[in-house]
Amino acid sequence: MTSGGSEQRRLRVGVVDDHAIVRVGVRAGLEPDLDVVGEAADVPSAIALVRAEQPDVVLLDVHLPGGDGGGGAEVIRRCSGLPTRILALSVSDAADDVVSVIRAGARGYVTKVIAGPELSEAVRRVAGGDAVFSPRLAGFVLDAFGTSGPTADSELDRLSAREREVMRLIARGYTYREVAGELFISVKTVETHVSAVLRKLQLSSRHELARWAAARRLL
Repeated sequence: MTSGGSEQRRLRVGVVDDHAIVRVGVRAGLEPDLDVVGEAADVPSAIALVRAEQPDVVLLDVHLPGGDGGGGAEVIRRCSGLPTRILALSVSDAADDVVSVIRAGARGYVTKVIAGPELSEAVRRVAGGDAVFSPRLAGFVLDAFGTSGPTADSELDRLSAREREVMRLIARGYTYREVAGELFISVKTVETHVSAVLRKLQLSSRHELARWAAARRLL
């Protein structure tokens, strides 16, 4: 449905993977509101795609041929300063791979077992400024980037027991749907708890929440 006669702008997506069959599958699995504006199969063509098209989000494989051998991380570094956000999409769930692309500037990392609707939602979240990780990968990032900090007892006292449970799962990269399944509550209830947590901790996004929790070793 439109408002005021105008349509919401469709997100522009780039797909980078050295296997054509993967690119075809990703393109087919993305939901209709996401426009694939280009594909690439190696480091040089990926850099060219990002620089020429500047998609909102690029789905980027970690292990890419070509260039100076830096793979996906090389693409991210050589395209720094552009508005495109990078979501790593890889078969690998190795800690070194996850940390390398996040250090380079990727906004998230999901594995190729992800289903089309979940991948589409991940793209939207990254475009909106969130950091997105497959749940079991978030710990690698928190271990690599978390710093010691105060115990935050006084801040945690602001949260109910259920809000603390929701906070930890969201900070680890779980989607609202995954949190709902884990805690046996509705997605709407999860949304309500997340809003309360962000308000009480004076944070503005799930990305800030993840950093807050990591700095306090709450995960």
